[in-house]
Amino acid sequence: MKRIAFPIAIIAIGLGWLLTVQEVVPGVNWIWVLALGTSGLLIPAVEGVDKATMLIGPFLVLASFMSLLRQTGRLSVDTEVPLLVIGFGAFLLMVQLSPLRLPKWLYDSPSGNGEG
Repeated sequence: MKRIAFPIAIIAIGLGWLLTVQEVVPGVNWIWVLALGTSGLLIPAVEGVDKATMLIGPFLVLASFMSLLRQTGRLSVDTEVPLLVIGFGAFLLMVQLSPLRLPKWLYDSPSGNGEG
């Protein structure tokens, strides 16, 4: 998956750019929306499923969706930001209560031998 992550991200950015210049749903910055969403999907796919990736990935997907709603006038920034904070807290609670493993970078030493 790591080999194809960068090309997928580039395709998403190109698609977002095309949707923006073609004014598909005018007023939406598709580059931003698709970059956030694609990043959120690729992080767990590339790095594996652990507490960190399952916090960051879904949060970026939520941020992408909230950004789309705000840009289309269905959500104000005054509502978007608190909802993002609530969402982050909910994702954080879920990963804390889940049996998912901690990310490797949290317990691996720089020498790679596991001693810190």
